[in-house]
Amino acid sequence: MDARLNYFANPAAGKVIKSLMSVGKAVKELPLPAATQELVALRVSQINGCAACIDMHTKDAAAAGETSVRLNLVAAWREATVFTEAERAALELAEQGTRTADAADGVSDEVWAYAAEHYDEEQLTALVVMVSLMNMVNRLNIITRQPAGSYEPGQFHH
Repeated sequence: MDARLNYFANPAAGKVIKSLMSVGKAVKELPLPAATQELVALRVSQINGCAACIDMHTKDAAAAGETSVRLNLVAAWREATVFTEAERAALELAEQGTRTADAADGVSDEVWAYAAEHYDEEQLTALVVMVSLMNMVNRLNIITRQPAGSYEPGQFHH
């Protein structure tokens, strides 16, 4: 399957994608644990059905040492015993921040307070931006039908 847009051959798309990658790099530099960032990116991508991002984030997480058990259980994290309370709080915030159409209030006060018990303001900022950025990138990839399966770990992290 070919993508509708080649982000790197199209100058307009390339300019925008470079900017998005810069935002992603800035988020990765914030003090939110790398494992949490990958779990959140993966969960948001699963909810949105973005195969290209699921491919990327499972491979990057595995290359960084994440276990296959945890990666395989992200989709059913509520019933899994392999995630910390902090990771569970991040995953809940990611889900509510992604499923805004399903809940009139978006992220509930309870979910925000639970996340704030585990993360400071800088880390909460990273979580909010990560969830928002992943939702945007998921939509870009879905609309343009970016194929999945050939991603190599670290491919876009220049």
